[in-house]
Amino acid sequence: MAAMSTSPLPTPQSSADPIGTARRVLDIEAEALRDMSANLPEDFERAVSEILRTGGRVILSGIGKSGLIARKIASTFASTGTPSAFVHAAEASHGDLGMVSPGDLVILISNSGETSERRDIVAHAKRFAIPIIGISGKANSTLIKASDFTLLLPPLQEACINGLAPTTSTTVTLALGDALAVAV
Repeated sequence: MAAMSTSPLPTPQSSADPIGTARRVLDIEAEALRDMSANLPEDFERAVSEILRTGGRVILSGIGKSGLIARKIASTFASTGTPSAFVHAAEASHGDLGMVSPGDLVILISNSGETSERRDIVAHAKRFAIPIIGISGKANSTLIKASDFTLLLPPLQEACINGLAPTTSTTVTLALGDALAVAV
């Protein structure tokens, strides 16, 4: 049996200054929120009007971190008096599309706009003439091209030290969803 190593694990660079790291993250995200506030998506007002015209529910969907944000935005819509529900994008393909009905409106969230799991929801919405609001960071994405209303995120710098983990993009998407729900 091999002896266990007693040497300490390497410490990530960011832990050397946790307060500085926290401030950097918050500053990056705060700047992105200020940018979104100053440059609301062109279709924002039209999306609000469409939601107000909707006789059914506002259905939110996404996958991964976008799915978590969609679930929270659905809850905010419900809290502010707009009937809403969250449908997991992958589960939709396995029987949950029945939760999305004519008269509803769908808000799909995907930062890349290219997640394959949302294809069935888009096809279902198109088949039943259910309006789609797409929230994405990519203007030429498949999601944005399939959407009736586009809520495009501004170019964002993720706050993660490697620029990979969804941090700023999820913060801005959540805030945009809150703005949408409260405006409705």
